[in-house]
Amino acid sequence: METARTAIECNGIWKVFGPKSERIVDSPDADLPRSELETKTGCVAAVRDISFRVPEGGVFVVMGLSGSGKSTLIRCLSRLIEPTAGTITIDGQSVRALKPAELRELRRTKVSMVFQHFGLLPHRNALDNVAFGLEIQGRSKAQRLQRSREVLELVGLQDVAESYPDELSGGMQQRVGLARALANDPMILLFDEPFSALDPLIRREMQDEVLRLQRELKKTVVFITHDLNEALKLGDQIAIMRDGRFVQVASPDDLVANPADDYVRAFVQDVVRSND
Repeated sequence: METARTAIECNGIWKVFGPKSERIVDSPDADLPRSELETKTGCVAAVRDISFRVPEGGVFVVMGLSGSGKSTLIRCLSRLIEPTAGTITIDGQSVRALKPAELRELRRTKVSMVFQHFGLLPHRNALDNVAFGLEIQGRSKAQRLQRSREVLELVGLQDVAESYPDELSGGMQQRVGLARALANDPMILLFDEPFSALDPLIRREMQDEVLRLQRELKKTVVFITHDLNEALKLGDQIAIMRDGRFVQVASPDDLVANPADDYVRAFVQDVVRSND
């Protein structure tokens, strides 16, 4: 069987906040509990020695509780947050080696991000919100509007193209955010807890929407969540993150069947009980 090419590869990623942060990397202090490390050094190690790869078209889910470092990690991938150490390769490019103009081009053409807070422009209707990224790319107005209509139809919002954000439900607003991310046809989609503010029914609908789009478009996805049920539903591979490190990386079935430690076992037991 042919192995899928690698879309994203990270090796030894660290993100340490604080003075002289690079001194913490791979030091004995790096293993201290977070509060002790901060007291001793004035630094916080949000991401500690993370390595993973995502094949083209794969869905890699990072699951962890608040403060585990998962949102910091996903922002490191496109250097919205600058990593302290490690290598990040996207589509064969060394992300940390990119100059500012090259990094902007990567974000415009290859990588799109969907956040928990939709970030829609209130003075623009749904169609113009979706077209915003294409406008930054310098596309003509005709091209922008045509592509925006195509992706709004893709996410089932063609009938509200002229509506403004405050006229849309939370689920609809998040679909506009998803359409905006898809508009420039990126190869990689980064989701940072995009559905956590939605009510459970709309959340399930949006999860189904991501799965449908994934089947149709074959995008490479990194998805951040604090909900293991969501992780199990969406992920080909799931990483459980705690205190800046990966505790376990496994397929959904392996994660449930073979939890690596008591921390993972507690999450899995909750999932099993909820499915009884």
